[in-house]
Amino acid sequence: MRIDKGAKDGFKLEGVSFIVMLHSPGVMVAGNMTVGLIIDESASDAQVEAISANATCAAGGPMASLAPLMGKIAGVERRPVQFEMGGMKRTVRAGELVDQACEGVPSASAPGQAVGMDNTAHPANSRVNLAKATRSVFNVFGMK
Repeated sequence: MRIDKGAKDGFKLEGVSFIVMLHSPGVMVAGNMTVGLIIDESASDAQVEAISANATCAAGGPMASLAPLMGKIAGVERRPVQFEMGGMKRTVRAGELVDQACEGVPSASAPGQAVGMDNTAHPANSRVNLAKATRSVFNVFGMK
């Protein structure tokens, strides 16, 4: 995730990037999920604290709906988080911990756009696009 605009408790969060790593041992709605964060190393300690509170549901907000499903907070790592975006391709890397990429599934009715669903109840965005993973390598918080 990349924060383009926002603040928490007076601390600006614009430009801070982070990754939420989530492991569900079974069906997600059954709970007992493990959540860990990788926050860009350029973030200040105050920004790390604010993002951690939001992403782990401690501060309420959109992620709070996931709180009953969380069993364990695995921790916070700080690495350079880099996003690349071009057309329908997206890549994120976080040092040696994460290297993932995906490509949107092309829409038949809207050339150049991915198939998407609007007005979803997803905690990060009301629009969710369909994509296919082209690379997914990670080794962090005991998740491989």
